[in-house]
Amino acid sequence: MTEQTDLREAVRQRYAAAALTVLESGGGSCCGPVGCCGEAVDPVSSDLYAGTATPSATALAASLGCGNPTALIGLAPGQDVLDLGSGGGLDVLLSATRVAPDGVAYGLDMTDEMLALAERNKAEAGIANARFIKGTIEDVPLPDASVDVVISNCVINLSTDKDTVLAEAHRVLRPGGRFAVSDIVLLRPLPPEWMTVVGLWTGCISGALLDADYVAKLHAAGFTNPTVQVTRTFTDEDLADMADDLDPESLPGGGAPEAAVAVLRGAFASAFIRADKADLRT
Repeated sequence: MTEQTDLREAVRQRYAAAALTVLESGGGSCCGPVGCCGEAVDPVSSDLYAGTATPSATALAASLGCGNPTALIGLAPGQDVLDLGSGGGLDVLLSATRVAPDGVAYGLDMTDEMLALAERNKAEAGIANARFIKGTIEDVPLPDASVDVVISNCVINLSTDKDTVLAEAHRVLRPGGRFAVSDIVLLRPLPPEWMTVVGLWTGCISGALLDADYVAKLHAAGFTNPTVQVTRTFTDEDLADMADDLDPESLPGGGAPEAAVAVLRGAFASAFIRADKADLRT
């Protein structure tokens, strides 16, 4: 296998395990002690939907994101929305309630276990206008110009081909459509030897783009008005909690978790990333 497929498989296995934990527990915390970006109670993943009425308690328990993309953007009845890497389906279900009755919210995920969990959460919520489809965010199985809004929650950073992901997002958007995602961004470069640590990839950090590179790639994909808004930064205590989840043997030189804290200090943040697809018809 290539490094790219190795990393994708590591991500798939981690998220499959998370989904199975929820499916087998009947709706408890999605990964026990481990969430998408570290501990389930870590500051990356915690309290993202406080004050938001969620349609499914199980979908909320299975949320593995780093933000709340549905808070990024106003949705209107009749719009069609695509969530890249929809996981347990929470953001799809939230979007579906806002675009009902005539709009559709699509959730795209590559993991069978997550798709099964999302379908169960959809049934629990009784939401008819959500559709979950299997595929990768690098090859979206939807036609050109088929949705009005593309959202995502801490998933694009996991891809090893972000240029293709952003090009696909631009392709499926209708003219005048909007890109509005929550993601992890780097605020400064990580040392090269840390960029392929699998635990950091599956935990959303070392696969992240520099904030300026994110903007540049959105421009290159054809988007206009790209912006990155940092929403959450992390203390040394936060980083120590996340570093405890790393396998010391996977760290450069077999380093201790304390080395990860030193490397990651001030290096990354949660952010809202927004952009538009120009409407050349006007």
